[in-house]
Amino acid sequence: MPQERRDPRVPVLLRIRLAYGSVDEFVDRFALNVSRGGLFVRTLEPQPPGTPLRLDVVLESGDQVIHGSGVVRWSTPPSAPGEPARVPGMGIKFVDLSPESRALVDRLVAGRGGAAQSDEPPRPAAPPARPPAAPAPAAARSPGAPGPAPRVAAPPPGRPPGVPAPVTRAAAPPPGHPPGVPAVRPASAAAPSPAPAPPSPTSPPSAASPAPPAKARGPVIGIDLGTTNSCVAVVRGGKPEVLASRQGYRTLPSVVAYDAQGRLLVAHAAKAQMVVNPRNTVYGSKRLVGRPFASPTVQACRDRFHYEIVPGPDGAAAVRFAGRDFSLQQIAALILREMRETAAQALGAPVEHAVITVPAYYNDHQRNAVREAGRLAGLAVDRIVNEPTAAALAFGFGKGLDKRVLVYDLGGGTFDASVLEIQGDVYEVISTGGDTFLGGVDFDAQLLDHLVWRFMEEHGFAPPEDRVVWQRIRDAAEETKVALSTREVAVAQVPYLCKDRGGKDVGLEVTVTRAELEALTERLVDRTLEVCREVLGAKGLGPGDVDEVLLVGGQSRMPLVWRKIQEALGREPNRSVHPDEAVALGAALLADSAHRIDSVVLIDALAMGIGVGLPGGRMAPVFPRNTRLPAKKAHEHSTTRDGQTELELQVFQGDSVKASECEYLGTVRVEGLPARPRGEVRVAVEFALGAEGILTVTARDLATGQVTAMQLATLDTPESLRQKLDLPEPQTAPRGARPLERAPHPRPPAPAPPAATPRQGLFGRMFGSRK
Repeated sequence: MPQERRDPRVPVLLRIRLAYGSVDEFVDRFALNVSRGGLFVRTLEPQPPGTPLRLDVVLESGDQVIHGSGVVRWSTPPSAPGEPARVPGMGIKFVDLSPESRALVDRLVAGRGGAAQSDEPPRPAAPPARPPAAPAPAAARSPGAPGPAPRVAAPPPGRPPGVPAPVTRAAAPPPGHPPGVPAVRPASAAAPSPAPAPPSPTSPPSAASPAPPAKARGPVIGIDLGTTNSCVAVVRGGKPEVLASRQGYRTLPSVVAYDAQGRLLVAHAAKAQMVVNPRNTVYGSKRLVGRPFASPTVQACRDRFHYEIVPGPDGAAAVRFAGRDFSLQQIAALILREMRETAAQALGAPVEHAVITVPAYYNDHQRNAVREAGRLAGLAVDRIVNEPTAAALAFGFGKGLDKRVLVYDLGGGTFDASVLEIQGDVYEVISTGGDTFLGGVDFDAQLLDHLVWRFMEEHGFAPPEDRVVWQRIRDAAEETKVALSTREVAVAQVPYLCKDRGGKDVGLEVTVTRAELEALTERLVDRTLEVCREVLGAKGLGPGDVDEVLLVGGQSRMPLVWRKIQEALGREPNRSVHPDEAVALGAALLADSAHRIDSVVLIDALAMGIGVGLPGGRMAPVFPRNTRLPAKKAHEHSTTRDGQTELELQVFQGDSVKASECEYLGTVRVEGLPARPRGEVRVAVEFALGAEGILTVTARDLATGQVTAMQLATLDTPESLRQKLDLPEPQTAPRGARPLERAPHPRPPAPAPPAATPRQGLFGRMFGSRK
């Protein structure tokens, strides 16, 4: 097939990732040839002169150091056999750099003499006579990237100027990749190791280079990555404390936005413009992170957000706003980076390690997505821990307790319930459960419907389908709900909301009592108690078998929650921990204790079962729910047809015996099997769950003992899986895939709260509702 010709008017995206940890290290040890006018990039595939380029130079952490545009001034191809050695590459003249990039280039060339002050890209020195270095393995270029991705030299720190570095290939991010946000690398792609710097010419050939000094680990922070708000904490002087931002905020909104000037905003600055620019503001993304775009859960939510949800390059859900596509890992990374910078400012020291919390009912994909987000934010994630477990740690740490505790965690977007047995410094989760589509935003949605109904009763028409109008009503609903936690009556006010049919300005003003709010949301609280009873029943426990009920999460402040728990479980709930800060404090305690002798022993449990799909749509369980972590189990599988050289296993997570009612995790493909009659080739597949609940799979040919190469693929669609497993077509929408928020609509909402749908098992069902 002939190669498609590149449009010479379309800039080639040149992305260079350098192995430096900070901007200062980059300035001190940067070894590429650079001048005020441009730079020289060593590559085996130089672009022809005149080619326009988009420059994006980033550090290993993903921090951007140079961003702008340029043009290829000259290029030098690799030397042919017999020709004099020359350095292949291209000289790139800067055309337009951001102010930050220009300032950094000025720092780089300061004090380097007249050549560095030139307005033209520098010419490289001739290479020394030595055998050429073997090129590193090339990374695949992202599909659809404009133009071929050149193989770019990324010299390791400490390489002397003028000494060429081994050639590596820089992976080009997909088109439209937003500046300043690191591209997501597949979890299976290993970063190439930097080549060692050559020995100094003055050193004896046999002299060994001294080992670099060990780098100090620095503080390890705990981060509660929440749906509506996030919090960061650390242990100082043996005591955990929440770290406040420069403005004094102890929690930060989990919101990312672009303003009208194209500036990226995070946290309070992003939330402040949500009303006037809702289309370009991303909120509540924690509910979708790690989910396939094709899943019913994501499809049910597409019309419930002001921003657009689109498929990402890997088939996962992504978001589009301000004309750019972001993966949900990138959105989470921006929030985590804000938390990291908040901690670094408060501690006065760089922060590189963290423990991050997730809902107990997050599946394997979602946990890996959060770990990837931490990496993109420049954090080494020491551990992923469940939110209820972290809250229990904050409650019992250092108290020498011997109790069985039920953690009731009702946050902004998710609900979790976990039963833990605390014995001194040993915290063991014996049962866990939850609902990732039940949280404070669902309470807001019920009150929003009530306010709109009252507005229609008064004015005779529905609010217009305008995102700003509906965001103002939503904000008023949230403020009124919060006020009713401490008062019996509150007034929801939105002045100058819209114009009536006569062109007159009208506003919303509705008096709401606590009793009205409780009538609207009672069924939501009942759903949380249903989860609690299910979690207790899974281990044969009853309300009397629990010593404490611990309340966590902002929505647990609601007085109705306290009364309902007391009625259902027969005891007053314990409110001794801060509902918004307990999870982050527990994560910080776990991070601190992990490197001490008297460390906490944390034994977690699997929130949902894991199994493999069988023909006919059944699921063979591998790990049942509440399996103690870590865990390992091996299953034997045989070939089913003559000459079969590969074996496929579809992996699901859920508690149903039907694969159609469980969350699809991926397909394990075992390749390279000997072609023999069916049944003669047997493969042992080992499933291993780590302490975080993250799944890894290995396989071994039982006849030869050889470990067979395989991969965990996640690109199967529901349709292709249905064909492989002989599953029926879905008849109804999946239960449990409840919307985060309701889209604007002209028809009147029901004046009374709708009947609550029965709670479905975790995560949206893949192929239809449970019968």
